[in-house]
Amino acid sequence: MAIKIDTSKYKILLVDDEEDILEFMAYNLRKEGYEVHTAEDGAVGVKKAKEIVPDLIVLDVMMPNMDGMEACEIINGIDELKNTIKIFLTARSEDYSQIAGFDAGADDYVAKPIKPKVLVSRINALLRRREKTSNSDGVDDNSHLIELHNLTIDTERYIVLRKGEEHSLPRKEFKLLLLLTSKPGKVFTREEILEKVWGNEVIVGDRTIDVHIRKLRDKLKLKRIVTVKGIGYKFIEKNEE
Repeated sequence: MAIKIDTSKYKILLVDDEEDILEFMAYNLRKEGYEVHTAEDGAVGVKKAKEIVPDLIVLDVMMPNMDGMEACEIINGIDELKNTIKIFLTARSEDYSQIAGFDAGADDYVAKPIKPKVLVSRINALLRRREKTSNSDGVDDNSHLIELHNLTIDTERYIVLRKGEEHSLPRKEFKLLLLLTSKPGKVFTREEILEKVWGNEVIVGDRTIDVHIRKLRDKLKLKRIVTVKGIGYKFIEKNEE
């Protein structure tokens, strides 16, 4: 049986341009005990997120003025919102929306039309997962700074230093890098990565890991994350980078 969480201590921001959907989601989440705030487009959502610093944001993908993808990317660049969980809502094709959404830094994805039980269950699972991993962040983390040949990981600030250049990563990318570097040379299977980074209670697409690995390699210009065909990924401690 899943452990219940104290929903009253969490703030949720809902961002959607359809008023009836906002009201529908807000009603069901308030029934669960959550503190709920709403915004009618991406630009307003970013502004409100800065003001209230929510624990979780639900973003519609298609909105006027600023869509959910752009809003998510901006939110990921705001330090005080680094630990905020982001969920996308979309009625677009599952393959495109999931990959584009995770590419923008989302943590999860819910398809329209929205089923109240599914939405509430998904949010509960994400917040429960965060509670369970709040101290260790899902992997062994006994050191403030992890140094691995031209790569320094700051586990308190969610910052990565690569050849003197500072990079601020979205939460899932950071957790993935932290997991792979926790045991250089070890091959982590896809199942292990999904369990330790996303958790068994969160449903994600098959290509989610590939998207996050690609973004890590591109951002950090890091060739030390190696694909082990048919199995998963490993981090090699040193190479000629």
